[in-house]
Amino acid sequence: MRHEFRPPRRRYRLTRRGRLALFLGVLLVIGTAVTVGPLLRDEEAQAPEKSRSLLIPEGWRAPQVYAAIDRALELPAGSAEAAAATAELALPAEAKGNPEGFLFPASYPVTSRTTAAELLARMVRTANEKLGTRAVVDGAKAHGLTPYQTATLASIIEAEADTRTDMGKVARVVHNRLARSMPLQMDSTVNYALNRRTVDTRLSDTRIDHPFNTYRRQGLPPTPIDSPGLEAMAAAVAPTPGDWLYFVTVKPGDTRFSATYGEHKRHVADFNRARAAAAAAGAPR
Repeated sequence: MRHEFRPPRRRYRLTRRGRLALFLGVLLVIGTAVTVGPLLRDEEAQAPEKSRSLLIPEGWRAPQVYAAIDRALELPAGSAEAAAATAELALPAEAKGNPEGFLFPASYPVTSRTTAAELLARMVRTANEKLGTRAVVDGAKAHGLTPYQTATLASIIEAEADTRTDMGKVARVVHNRLARSMPLQMDSTVNYALNRRTVDTRLSDTRIDHPFNTYRRQGLPPTPIDSPGLEAMAAAVAPTPGDWLYFVTVKPGDTRFSATYGEHKRHVADFNRARAAAAAAGAPR
């Protein structure tokens, strides 16, 4: 048989110094693996928080805005209202600290760090900016209105107009009545006094003794009755030309304006018939 010569295997053994170096190297790798995790988590924690949107629609009253803020910021009920009472909001002196009408309807970004006071201040600041535009300021001066009166008039327009295209006509009715020293007779202001929203105003409602009852008291109500948007503000200072003194929304999309009480009565009769028909159609058989 043929035998091949094979050199003896050499066994390598680490010296004491080599074992120490290897041990330190392993520790270094393990230490790096341990510390990378916390560093990454810190970087993630420092990443900017994605904001959410809080939408305030046109025509909301202050209590509705307060409740929406509380929900958006996950605060106890009543927190935003309490903040409104203590925050230094940039309101006109006429407001006497009441932000009604100046919580401008818009979409506002909020994060976990947003406070109710900051959000309210932003809304009031936005309302002042819109009321301070050249078109609104010049139009208000032409009608002898202060910014606060403009917000008040715009809030009525926001509540009364059935469509955006009706806003200018509703504004004209208000201006015409003010010019003739006629009471405004707006159901929206009575609803505000009674803390409700309805199209059914009873005769007894129009007789209540209240500062917001524009059936009994002449002029604008003492404060705005909701948060008007920019279109309502624009209509308040630039009403559609016309001689109307009355209007009634017979049905959605059908608001009728009239210059005489006789014509208005006929429109009201149509409204009553439409309401009766709708009630009959919805009544259980």
